Amino acid sequence: MNRCIPYRLIKDEGSEEDTSVEFVNKLQLLMVSSPNRHDLVFPKGGWEDDETVLEAASREAMEEAGVKGSLREVPLGVWEFRSKSSSCNEEDECFGGCKGYMFALEVTEELEEWPERENRERKWLNVKEALELCRYEWMQRALEEFIRVMQEEEEEIKLRTEEETVQDDSSKLEECQIDPCYCFVVN
Repeated sequence: MNRCIPYRLIKDEGSEEDTSVEFVNKLQLLMVSSPNRHDLVFPKGGWEDDETVLEAASREAMEEAGVKGSLREVPLGVWEFRSKSSSCNEEDECFGGCKGYMFALEVTEELEEWPERENRERKWLNVKEALELCRYEWMQRALEEFIRVMQEEEEEIKLRTEEETVQDDSSKLEECQIDPCYCFVVN
C-alpha cells in the first residue's frame, strides 16, 4: 500500500522574507473523500506487478484525486497500520496489518475529469486543517514528517541562495581596483 500527500505552495508576491511558520502557511494539501464516507484521506492504493511503488503512487493520485505532479523519489517514511480486513484471534494476534509508503507529490496539474471523480470529492486544505482531519494517528505522524522534510528543504534552499548572494558580492569585490594610498593597518 502506498499513499502520497499532494501539495502546492501558494506564492505570496508581497513578502520577500520567509520564516518556517510563514512557509507552512503557504502549503496547501489535497485530501479526497473515501467512497461512501464523509471523511477525508490522502490518495492511496496498491501497486501492480508491472509498476514501481513510485509509479503506483503517481497513478493513485491521478485516479483518486485527479492530480498529476512531481513525486519526491525518497519516501517520507514507512508506516504500519491495520487494513479494513484485519482481524484478531483469541490470542490477540492480528492479521491484515499493512505497511504503507508515503510520498510527497507537488501538484502541477489538476484534472477536470479523472477515473474516480464520481465517487470522490477533493479538497485543498491548510496544514492545520489537514492535521485535524487525519483520521488515524499514523496519518498525522506522516503529515508531521512531511512538514518537517518540507521545512528542512526550504531552509536548505534559503541557505544556498544566501551563499550564492555572498559569492556574487565577493566576486564584485575582486573586480574592484583598490588604491593602496587609501589602505592602512590599524593596531
